[in-house]
Formats: sequence, C-alpha cells, structure tokens
Amino acid sequence: MQIAKATQPLAIMKEVVSHRHEYAREWKDRTGGKVLGYFCTYVPEELAYAAGILPVRILGSHEPQDVTEPYLYSMYCPFCRDCLAQGLLGKYDYVDGVAMARTCVHIYQAFDSWQRHLPVSYSYFLSMPARLTIPGAHPFLVEELKRFKASLQTWTGKQTTAEDLGKAIDVYNTNRRLLTKVYELRKADNPPVSGSEVMEMVLASMLMDKAEHNRLLVEFLARTPASSPNNAPAAGVRIMIIGMEDDDVEVLRLVEKTGASVVTDEHCTGTRYFWKEIAFPSTSTGGGDFPDSLLGAIASRYLEKPPCPQKDVVERRRLDHMLRLALEYRVQGALLIHQKFCDAHQWDIPAIVKLLKEHNIPTLSLEMDVTTPHGQISTRLEAFVEMLQMEA
Repeated sequence: MQIAKATQPLAIMKEVVSHRHEYAREWKDRTGGKVLGYFCTYVPEELAYAAGILPVRILGSHEPQDVTEPYLYSMYCPFCRDCLAQGLLGKYDYVDGVAMARTCVHIYQAFDSWQRHLPVSYSYFLSMPARLTIPGAHPFLVEELKRFKASLQTWTGKQTTAEDLGKAIDVYNTNRRLLTKVYELRKADNPPVSGSEVMEMVLASMLMDKAEHNRLLVEFLARTPASSPNNAPAAGVRIMIIGMEDDDVEVLRLVEKTGASVVTDEHCTGTRYFWKEIAFPSTSTGGGDFPDSLLGAIASRYLEKPPCPQKDVVERRRLDHMLRLALEYRVQGALLIHQKFCDAHQWDIPAIVKLLKEHNIPTLSLEMDVTTPHGQISTRLEAFVEMLQMEA
C-alpha cells in the first residue's frame, strides 16, 4: 500500500488524498466499521463518528466522464456531476451509506441519483433550515438531529451514548483547532507551508479518521517553525481564494507557479469546513441518551459557522467573515473561483467585488469546469499577479 510508504505527516496526508479509496477500504478492514459518504459540509459528522462510522466526503476526480447524462441535467454544476460519476464508475463501492444536508439543488440531485441507482444499505436526507438565523431554526435542527441519530442507531444496531458523542465532539473540535493553527502559520511574511499543502491537509481531514488526522497535525505543527528562515525566498503576492468546493489542488499550484502565495481562503473545502468549534465541554456527560443540550450545541455550531451562499441569501453574514480573513492575512488580491452553472456563488460575486474593492483588494473571477484548462487559467493568473506586483 502506497500510503504506508510515507513517513512525514504532510506526506502521509498527501498520500491519503491521492489514495483516498484505498485508505477507506483499509479502515474498514482494520475496524470492521461502516463508511458513510456525505455530500455537504452541513452534514453533522459528529453523530456518525460517535456511532463508530467513518464519514467520508464524496468528491470528484477532475477527469472527463460520460456516465452522468442519463441521471443529471448537463446544466447542473460540474462538481455535482463529477461526484456522481465517481459513484457510477464504482470508485466508492466501499461506501455503505450516503447522507445529504439540504443546501443546493444541484448536489441534492447527485445524492438523489446515488441513492436511487447505487446499492447502499442506508441513505439519509437531513432537512437543514433554509434560513439559519430565524428563531425557529435552532429547535427545528435539534429535532432533525434527533431523527438522524435514531436512523444511525437503527442502521448500525448500536446504541450510542452521550459519552460517545462527547468524545466525538472532542475529536472534531481538536481537529478544527489544529487546522486553525496551521492556517495561522500563513500569517507570517514567509509562511512555512504553502496554500496547496494546506488544502491537502483540509481535504485529508474530510477523508480520514479524525483522531488519526489529529495526530498527524500535532506532529506537523511540532516540526514546523512559525515562519520560514529569513533567507528563504519571499512569499510573493498574498492571495486569497474565495468560492465553492475548490477541491482541485492543481489550481492552487498554478497560482504558486506565478510566484504568488495563497495565504487563506473562504470556501467549503477550506476554512468554511472547519471554522468554529462546538461550544460544549469535551468531558463525558455520562451514559444514556443524548441530552437536548448536547444536540443543541451541535445545532448551534452548524447554524453559526460561516455560511455558504445558498444559506446566506438575506443576511450576507459571509461577507463580514470574508473581509476579516482578508485583513488578518494581509491579502493583496483575491481569486473568486466558482463552478460553471453555480447560480448561488455567481450571485455573490458583485457584492464580493464591491466589498474588496472598497478595501483596495483587486479580484479575478475564474469559472471552473470538471477539468482545469491550465493554459488559459495560467495566462490569466500570471497577468493578475503581475498587476498586483506592480501595485505593491
């Protein structure tokens, strides 16, 4: 197994991303547990993890495919079609069940087609509130979490306790805290870790057992200085990535080839995934059923974490969070990356451009398809970075 060949924590995480299916199969063989594929970061993974299940995010391969046309409209976003294609091609044949939290209609259709046409023993649709800030959102989500928890117990045949969930919350909060520390390294003038490397760390956290990932992050942070040596090459123009499911690490590598440095991001395969811990003690609350206060703490985190555009149509909370990140990380330019046909993110672009322009942060919008047109994107990135260098 190629994953076993890596010894350094960053190299191991890269191997997991490259060999994600092998990792999950090995985990199943080692533990005898079930694997739950999930389609959105609003799925409360802690409940599955507490039941001894490995949550694995369904992601695409960024390779051309021709198998989804009978199942999804061609005007649906490339990301959802790529995800479904991986299932239809048998790449996720180890997945025992799938789950989806209500967000965008495109990814929901991928989930719906998956549960209709691919053999799984379990599927669950969690009705996440459309408006996250209204008074009824919290009690509604708590009830949804109760139903989700009950369905997981029926599926696994295991009665999970408040102690189980407390331990799962502790593992997930630790992971969020450690990833935040990794991101803080990039506030330095010469960050000791690149944007593409950090993206692979975040992706690995969506694919691995979180406890294993935590150990790798602890080791990585212990080995990594707060900044590169003074004689290290300059970090270059400081770039922020803003957008959707930007799980294509190659895009960040193209940015870095221009001499720029990706220092932070605001998308759901980056900070939007792990930002904000669950505000509840990690100590055991004893045996028995989950108390409402424990489920309420989980509900609060998923309602209050930085929202995606699909959940932020009215309040626009995302803009303030985005600006804070840009200022904290001393961003000099921002790449607005969105999937073709993604109305929610395209709707946000004018407001983002206006906000960042008011703070003298230029932007470049890039529309992505399943594959990355390296030549065209490289040319645009080089021109953008050159402009930023002239203005610096």
